[in-house]
Amino acid sequence: MKQITLGNTKIQVPAVVVGCMGFTEISLNEAESFINGCMEKGLYFFDHADVYGDGACEEIFAKALGSRLKGGSRARVILQSKCGIARGNVKMYDFSKEHILESVDGILSRLQTDYLDILLLHRPDALMEPEEVAEAFERLHQSGKVTHFGVSNQKPMQIKLLKKYIIQDIIINQLQFSPTNANMISNGLEVNMQTEGAIDRDGSILDYCRLSEITIQTWSPFRYGFFEGVYLGNEKFAELNQVIDEIAKKYQVSSTAIVTAWILRHPAHMQMISGTTKLSRMEEIIKGMDIVLEREEWYRIYLAAGNILP
Repeated sequence: MKQITLGNTKIQVPAVVVGCMGFTEISLNEAESFINGCMEKGLYFFDHADVYGDGACEEIFAKALGSRLKGGSRARVILQSKCGIARGNVKMYDFSKEHILESVDGILSRLQTDYLDILLLHRPDALMEPEEVAEAFERLHQSGKVTHFGVSNQKPMQIKLLKKYIIQDIIINQLQFSPTNANMISNGLEVNMQTEGAIDRDGSILDYCRLSEITIQTWSPFRYGFFEGVYLGNEKFAELNQVIDEIAKKYQVSSTAIVTAWILRHPAHMQMISGTTKLSRMEEIIKGMDIVLEREEWYRIYLAAGNILP
C-alpha cells in the first residue's frame, strides 16, 4: 500500500484518508464493519469535521470504533478533524480563539479521545486575527489536545499570514482536486494564455505547498463542480469515462481505482480523501493506490475531462 510522508514531518501514512462525512447515512453496525474493515486493510487515517452531521459523524465513529480509541490502541489510529465553520442562524466562519478552543473540546468529547493528531482550520475566515489563532494553537499544543495543525482551501498568502504568528508548522492543506476540478494543474499549464484554465484562482497553491512541504489532501475526488454529482458513469462526461474505462481494462481494475491512481500519480505526493462508506468501493480504491499510471495515460485522462494543453 502506497505511503507518503506527512508534510515536513517524518510520519509515514497511507496515501488514502478515510473520509467520515457520510457516517450519518449508514447504521452503527455498518459504520463499525466499515471502520474495522478499513483498519484491517491498513487504512487507519480518518478525517472528520465538527460540522459533519452537526457533530453526529464523530459520535457515530466513536461508538463504532469503541475500545480502539482508548489505551495503547489509540496510537494506531490517526484522527484528524476540522473546525471554523460556525453553526447557527447565519452561515459564517469563526477562527476566534474562543471558537477554536470550544470546538476542539467538543470534537474530543464526541470522538471520546484525549487528543487529535491533526486539527485543520475549515476554510478561510475573512475576519481572522492570526494572533488569536496562534494563541489557540499554542494552548492546544501545550495541553496535548492537538499534535499537528493544518488548513483547508487556503491560498499561499493566507497561509503565510498565519505562519507569521503561529509557532507550529502547517503540514496539511485540503483542496478540491479531480480530473474535472483540476484548475491548480491547468493554471500552471496554460500560462500566459487567454483561456479559462489560465485563470489563477488559488495563487499557485500547488507549487506553494510543494515548496513549503505541505501535504495536499484532495477532497471530492469523484465529484464534479461543487458537490454537483459524480462524473464516473455520468453521460455528461462520456469521453472521460471512455478513456478511464479503457485504462481500467488494461490494469484489470475499476474506474474508481484508475481515478485514485491518477490523483496519486502527481509528484506532489498528495493524499486522497475517500468519501465512501462502502468497504467494496474502498477495496477498489486500495487497488488504485499501487498503480503507477504512465505519463501518456495521465495526460489522456486530463484531456478527456475537458482540460486543454497549449
